[in-house]
Amino acid sequence: MFQSLYAQKGRPVIFSLLLHKANPSSSTSIRSASPIFSFFGSSVSRSYGIGHLGNSFRSSIQATMRFCTLPVSVSEEDVSELHSKTPEEATLVYQKPIDFTQVDINLLPTVMIVGRPNVGKSALFNRLIRRREALVYNTPDDHVTRDIREGLAKLGDLRFRVLDSAGLETEASSGSILSRTASMTANVLARTQFAIFLIDVRTGLHPLDQEVGKWLRKHAPGINLIVAMNKCESLNCDTNSFAEAAIEAQILGFREPIAISAETGLGMTALYEALRPRLEGYMVKVLDGSCSQDENFNQNSDSSKVDESKLPLQLAIVGRPNVGKSTLLNTLLQEDRVLVGPEAGLTRDSVRAQFHYQGRTVYLVDTAGWLQRVDRQKGPASLSIMQSRKNLMRAHVVALVLDAKEIAKASRSMTHAEVVIARQAVEEGRGLVVIVNKMDLLKGKGNSTLYKKVKESVPQEIQMVIPQVTGIPVVFISAIEGRGRAAVMSQVIDTYEKWCLRLPTARLNRWLRKVMSRHSWKDQGAQTKIKYFTQVKARPPTFVAFMSGKTPLSDTYIRFLTKSLKEDFDLGGIPIRIMQRFVPRVTGGSCNKSGHCIGRAVERTPSDKRSDLV
Repeated sequence: MFQSLYAQKGRPVIFSLLLHKANPSSSTSIRSASPIFSFFGSSVSRSYGIGHLGNSFRSSIQATMRFCTLPVSVSEEDVSELHSKTPEEATLVYQKPIDFTQVDINLLPTVMIVGRPNVGKSALFNRLIRRREALVYNTPDDHVTRDIREGLAKLGDLRFRVLDSAGLETEASSGSILSRTASMTANVLARTQFAIFLIDVRTGLHPLDQEVGKWLRKHAPGINLIVAMNKCESLNCDTNSFAEAAIEAQILGFREPIAISAETGLGMTALYEALRPRLEGYMVKVLDGSCSQDENFNQNSDSSKVDESKLPLQLAIVGRPNVGKSTLLNTLLQEDRVLVGPEAGLTRDSVRAQFHYQGRTVYLVDTAGWLQRVDRQKGPASLSIMQSRKNLMRAHVVALVLDAKEIAKASRSMTHAEVVIARQAVEEGRGLVVIVNKMDLLKGKGNSTLYKKVKESVPQEIQMVIPQVTGIPVVFISAIEGRGRAAVMSQVIDTYEKWCLRLPTARLNRWLRKVMSRHSWKDQGAQTKIKYFTQVKARPPTFVAFMSGKTPLSDTYIRFLTKSLKEDFDLGGIPIRIMQRFVPRVTGGSCNKSGHCIGRAVERTPSDKRSDLV
């Protein structure tokens, strides 16, 4: 029995189990006498005697709140469950604990963080994924998070998918932003297995917390819920304050709460202990019962190797506010994943989503509306601009979204902000695809001429504004009607394949001889001599021209080579980099009988590696 329980939790529990067997009523009486002991767990009452319980209570709280090694105790439910099973059943079920680090990410359970606004949901999300991705800003009168953000949580040896949601206000007016976010949260919560109900311990049990509790019972009656009291570092380990907060939180009618601090990391061990048995029980049901765990894990590891050989595509959707970026993301995903509406600046967080298209994994990033950052501008808007720029640098392909109606009114394709976005994407070496959205607004008998004019003028004007890259693909769509999804993904994948293209050196040198032969030189003596031409890297394609002389290539000749590369190898729409290196000559030597010349190489100072982005 002890061996099976040890295998279940992976830590020694014999001492706690012996205490429970020796005096099974002592811990129960203590727990019923004072709610403090009920809140801080049964490990305190079982690990110490009754006489030492009051003196060492404060140190037990501190040990519980620290994120360190796991406690060496188990809950009463585990012990009672063990007594109800036979030793053979216990050995079969808990013979090997589940290693979440080896489970496929698609099989991992999903945990959603819910609660009223400004209780620290995004801070806990960042703590679990170990990165600062979600925007965190103290705005009691405003809602920073408006969309559902997904990430991979790493809590000790636990791995699970975690969702950050918007603050819930159940009494929001119909059609408002808060009402739409609550509806979106309810739809996602219906497909979630677990949830963490977060409350603020500093303000106590707020009436909105009780409304959120009623809302959860109505929209997610069967979800496995954990109540967590956040911001507990402000209480300075005051036992009376903790006890009062725990008693007050039990009014919600859920299980006993746990005390955590998402900002400082306190209480992560308690959260681990609350999540581990629930997630492990879920994974036992998910994993195939006919196969062993090792077989499942080996299959997952093989699939991960296949995925590494074919890297996923990172697509960032950027543009000015209210041009339809979020609507485009929902159209590509074919689900209402992010909040959309007529309000400008609705998206604040950069939402990352994953989907599969024609056997390829694609990561979509919906960014906030791109605005020029003002020095005096502070708050969530400033953080959104910084986050959008970071996501542009991480992307492989950038989809720049334009508004067709504004193009028709202004008689120009791109504003200054959109030109800045496109040039920055090119300078970073990313593939660029221009998407003209809201073409449905130009339909009709009176707009037929305007519709044709926009389709003809936009590609020409984009090429004039961004001369660094030729052949930028332009797609005309209507995201709100769902038209243009296949055309967008076709151009994005085509641009990504060009961005990853590698050309053999032999093919490049054969191409170079043809290119130099058809180039007209005014002075043959001034002709630049290139020994050979090779590609050193892809993503984006980068080439090196090894020169035999000391004269560098002129800008005109580099533009000629770039244009020839794009025309002959169909590399339009992506940036190309060409660098130069000089090869030293061998002079002043003598030849031996075998014909090999022995001499010293003339030392030449190598010129700077000239990198032209074209």
